[in-house]
Amino acid sequence: MGIKKTVSVLGLGRMGSALAKALVGQGYEVTVWNRTPKELPNTRSAATPEEAFKSDVVVTCLSTYDVQQPLLTNDIKTLVNLTSGTPDQARATARWAKDNGIEYVDGVIMAVPQQIGTPQAKIFFSGGENHHVLHAFGEPVYVGEDAGLAALYDLALLGIMWATFGGYLQAVALMGTEGIEPARFTPMVADWLNELGHMLPEMGEQTQTRQYETDVSALDINVSGLRLLTEANREQGLDTTIPQALHGLFERAQRNGHGAHSIASVIEEIRK
Repeated sequence: MGIKKTVSVLGLGRMGSALAKALVGQGYEVTVWNRTPKELPNTRSAATPEEAFKSDVVVTCLSTYDVQQPLLTNDIKTLVNLTSGTPDQARATARWAKDNGIEYVDGVIMAVPQQIGTPQAKIFFSGGENHHVLHAFGEPVYVGEDAGLAALYDLALLGIMWATFGGYLQAVALMGTEGIEPARFTPMVADWLNELGHMLPEMGEQTQTRQYETDVSALDINVSGLRLLTEANREQGLDTTIPQALHGLFERAQRNGHGAHSIASVIEEIRK
C-alpha cells in the first residue's frame, strides 16, 4: 500500500468511534470531528468539518443525510460515505460528488461497533472502486456500480432482521402468557429458523420465474393459520399488529387468485 494517507472521520457515535479506532489501529493518521466535541486517543480533533476536509480521505458516519449534507463542501478529496440512508439519497450524494470532482464510495456497515476491525464486519460498498480504508473496518463486499445499491442491500437485509425479531418477540410474548420462559422456547425457535432458511432458495426462484404452483402448503392454509394466530394473540390479551398485518397481506393475495399457490405468490401483492 505504501505510505498510508490521512483520514478524517466525521461523527463519533458508537460506530464512528469504532471506525476511527480501527483506522488508528491500522496506522492511519486520523482526524476526528463531532458536532459535540469529543476526543479519542491517538487522533487529532478538528474544530470544524472544513478543517477535517484537509485529510486525503473523509469518512462520514453521521446520524442521517439531513445532518450530513449541509456539512459537505467541494474541499473534500475523497468521500467514503457510511451514513445510513435510502438508495436515492446515496445516488444524489454520488451525483454531487461527481459534479464537484470528488472521488466517492458509498458504503454500509453490516456489523455492530464491537465487530469493527474484524472479519465478522462486512462493509457493503457501491459506486466507486474499492477503497483502502474499508479494509481497516472489516471485509469489503462490492455490490455494484450503482451508488444506491449498498443502501438497498442494507435495508433489505435489515428488513429481514426486523421482521424476524418482531416475530420472535410476538412469539415470546404469546408463550409468556402461559408462563413459558424464553430460555425454554428459544432453542426451538433457532432450530425452526434454520429449517426455514433451507426453503428460501426455492422461494426465491419462484419469485424470479413467477411460477407459484405447490404441492406442499398453499396460501389458503396459511391465511387460515394467520387468522388463528391473530385470534390467539387477541384471546391471550396481546397486541395483534404484527400477525394482523401479515394476515391482511396474505389474504389480499388470496383474494387476487393465489389461494392455491405457494406463499411466494404474496410477492405479487408487495410488488404492487
